[in-house]
Amino acid sequence: MTIELHVEGMNCQHCVNAVTNAIREHDAAAQVQVDLATGRVVVDSAQTVDALKGAIDEAGYTVTSVR
Repeated sequence: MTIELHVEGMNCQHCVNAVTNAIREHDAAAQVQVDLATGRVVVDSAQTVDALKGAIDEAGYTVTSVR
């Protein structure tokens, strides 16, 4: 399923990599697209929304909305 999340706290390429890696630790096959300028993260994953949000939270970032 494809999920769009808005993530606060990302401000550099390291942040993009940290969020991407956190998601892929929970689903190695996940497709992750991050738009750093808008904080938009689009994920195609078999994981639940809660699992993805938890992974991002654990990486130190805040999910503010989900679509």
